[in-house]
Amino acid sequence: MFLVSSQQITYYKSPIGTTEIVGDENGIQSVSLLDEDFSTPLEVTKPDLPNFLQDCIVQLDEYFAGTRTEFDLKLNPKGTEFQQRVWKELLNIPFNKVRTYLEQTKALGDVKAIRAVASANGKNPIAIIIPCHRVIGSDGSLTGYAGGLWRKKWLLEHENPVKQQSLF
Repeated sequence: MFLVSSQQITYYKSPIGTTEIVGDENGIQSVSLLDEDFSTPLEVTKPDLPNFLQDCIVQLDEYFAGTRTEFDLKLNPKGTEFQQRVWKELLNIPFNKVRTYLEQTKALGDVKAIRAVASANGKNPIAIIIPCHRVIGSDGSLTGYAGGLWRKKWLLEHENPVKQQSLF
């Protein structure tokens, strides 16, 4: 028996760089932040994309425009059972909030697994949508982000812009 993959790939130009989106009718499998710029030769027009990729691009557009705080997409990340549990718990971190690695570990019920949780966070295949960027060090430091710490900082500032307070 052979399985024919209907996996589709597209590239999305975001404010933090080119993003590769991979998925099929079973859901989005990965959203990867790339260091290369593939905007010209590989860019696909939205009408040519299957609905699951179109929906992802629309929701990313809304997120970056500041009009979306929660994603409503069918997700299908590939990973171990433990990684799946960690990634599912990441979805419980609200927009505009952060959680430490220790708090993340406690939410999963095993404080001794902090290194394994941090490792699973680092292997999250669906950047931005599964918000591993919202996990920080216990001292408030920005630690460990596969897309680069500058992107983690950008995403956190995007979700929590500093509001100028009135002087009067």
